[in-house]
Amino acid sequence: MYKITIVLLLFISGIANNIVAQQDMMLTHFMYNKMGLNPASTGMDEGFCATSVYREQWDKVVGSPNTGLLNAEANLNRWYGLGGVGLNFFHDEIGFSRQNNMMLNYSQPFALSNGDRLAAGLGLGLQSFGIGNEWVTPDGTPANQDNSIPLGFSSRGLDLNFGLYYQSTRNFYFGLSSTHLNSKKLIDRTDKTKDFQLQRHFYLMGGYKYRLKSTDNYLDFQLLGKTDQKMAQIELNTRFIYKAIGYAGLTYRSSDAVSILLGYNPIPHFTVGYSYDFTLNKLHSVSRGSHEIMIKYCYYLPIPPVAVTRHPRWL
Repeated sequence: MYKITIVLLLFISGIANNIVAQQDMMLTHFMYNKMGLNPASTGMDEGFCATSVYREQWDKVVGSPNTGLLNAEANLNRWYGLGGVGLNFFHDEIGFSRQNNMMLNYSQPFALSNGDRLAAGLGLGLQSFGIGNEWVTPDGTPANQDNSIPLGFSSRGLDLNFGLYYQSTRNFYFGLSSTHLNSKKLIDRTDKTKDFQLQRHFYLMGGYKYRLKSTDNYLDFQLLGKTDQKMAQIELNTRFIYKAIGYAGLTYRSSDAVSILLGYNPIPHFTVGYSYDFTLNKLHSVSRGSHEIMIKYCYYLPIPPVAVTRHPRWL
């Protein structure tokens, strides 16, 4: 059973030279990667923030997904109302396939009369996808003897994301977005008969932070719904945030896992988080769960003093 490879899941539909699969990565710390799913959320925080996440999914399953993420974002509203800018990079490995995505985000917020903000965002970047030259089936048979499997595939192309994001002064937010909006078909650079179709994804996200009465503690609720127009998934997260020290929480991901999350702030604006997923799907008998490590740091510029000028005649 431990020889099961996730590679088989990629080709279980019996496709020949055309590959269509869900490409977007899965993170339990999805609330720390909102800009990767919705470019309109970029820079909605007032600081300069950098986030890194590493995920090892389905531990002890050969060929299981491994994901690395690095993003940085900044709020430039104080400089001529430029909005938010960000850079998002992720690397995803599933079996013998490799995927890289580099995305540049821009978000333009609009102030509403009640102090809330509504932002529209666009992400433009480069997506690359590749498949190794050979792989071996669970029974040890060299799979490169099967001509229906497009081994040695490599291609890249432009990628486009778009989103809307609403942030309230009453500690809640929600957003709608789409990734791979252009649904680009990547064609192999050496064999034009092979291609990889980027699947358009849609996301609904929302959250609310409730302050416990007469304390500096909070209950934080997060929701993420996603679909690639063939399958849909819901993630629900609840965290207890203890002052500025850290947090503990639970996440439920439909048809996949229940997760525990722990976080600690060793210094102000610096967070280290860990999560462990208990697998609920058909791999639960061979998987030892999924591990995830998250690091985030934000830097906040001091608020400049208000300059007051007077005419020399009225000093």
